[in-house]
Amino acid sequence: MIWALLDNRRFRRWGGQAILLGGCAALLAWLTANTVANLDARGIRVGFDFLSRPANFPISESVLPYDPSDTFFWAYVTGLGNTLAISVLAIFFSTLLGVLVGLARRSKHPLTSGVAGVFITTMRNMPLIVHLLFWYALATTALPVPRQAYNPLPGVYLSLRGLYIPWVELDGPAALLLVFILIAVGALIAFRRTIAKAIGVDGRHVTFAVVALCFAAAAVLLEMLKSANLSIPGMKGFNFSGGLRLSPEFAALMLGLVIYTSAFIGEIIRGGIDAVPRGQWEAGRAIGLSERHTLTKIIVPQALRVIIPPMTSQYLSTVKNTTLALAVGYPELGLVVGTVINQTGQAIESITLLLGIFLTISIAVSLFMNWYNARVALVEAR
Repeated sequence: MIWALLDNRRFRRWGGQAILLGGCAALLAWLTANTVANLDARGIRVGFDFLSRPANFPISESVLPYDPSDTFFWAYVTGLGNTLAISVLAIFFSTLLGVLVGLARRSKHPLTSGVAGVFITTMRNMPLIVHLLFWYALATTALPVPRQAYNPLPGVYLSLRGLYIPWVELDGPAALLLVFILIAVGALIAFRRTIAKAIGVDGRHVTFAVVALCFAAAAVLLEMLKSANLSIPGMKGFNFSGGLRLSPEFAALMLGLVIYTSAFIGEIIRGGIDAVPRGQWEAGRAIGLSERHTLTKIIVPQALRVIIPPMTSQYLSTVKNTTLALAVGYPELGLVVGTVINQTGQAIESITLLLGIFLTISIAVSLFMNWYNARVALVEAR
């Protein structure tokens, strides 16, 4: 009986993986127990009960409302909100600029192609931390003091303290609810067939759910607009008050990330377009399409199959590069975790949370890009 099992290839394959997995789990359990025992012997508390205690430290700027009296848990959530906001904005604007740079790199005009080539070569060979420190130094030294701030447009002020613009103040919980509804609508639209198949309903039921959520989003938006207030910045004392403030730290982080990442994305776009055979361009011209329509209707759909895989890696790198925000003092998740460790001494728990959160974000980005890659993949007839 035993020899029969050993001769079974499937049993050997799965049995070996089970033994390896069990060994890794046993090693992890031993390391955890040993670490907890050593920390207890030194009087260091272990556990996540500190998350319910007041944080008692400020966060200079945040997407979500935060007060020092809030808990450490909400401080983590606030840092996560800043990280997600920076990641989404950096990916969006880097992609837009990268597309322009990639197309300019392929231009037949020597000046346009040369400038794009110099931009890509220079930006890609300069460390990201240098980008961030350069823009931060520029934002904090080259701009005037608040009383001499630049005023290019009514209600818009640019100074050492940051950029102040008019802003509509909305109800925070309602805005968060609206964001969740829009995310749900996007997920239903993107995965309509998968969701319908998983719950055993017709695709029309998912469409009805999307329409219902759109009406709910419109209702929430109307309620938000009823209580909305227009806030215009104005000089008060030694600084501006009111409106929306974009700090020098935020500006330096965004400029550094966008310019650095767009250089890589530009090369990815150029390489993907150049990977399409030249005969496709000639076919587009032969049927009377303009260069723009040939690019958008014929070339880009084929180039996406080459572009998406390296673009996924670049997006993941952008998310992880947000941890360098601590170099310019922007309070993203990494900086919040460092502050919490200094306040509580719960280093292992905090680092574990940091690793788990970034792993979750990276897996989510990877899954979405893999799903999109599967949609644009070339399916060969058999």
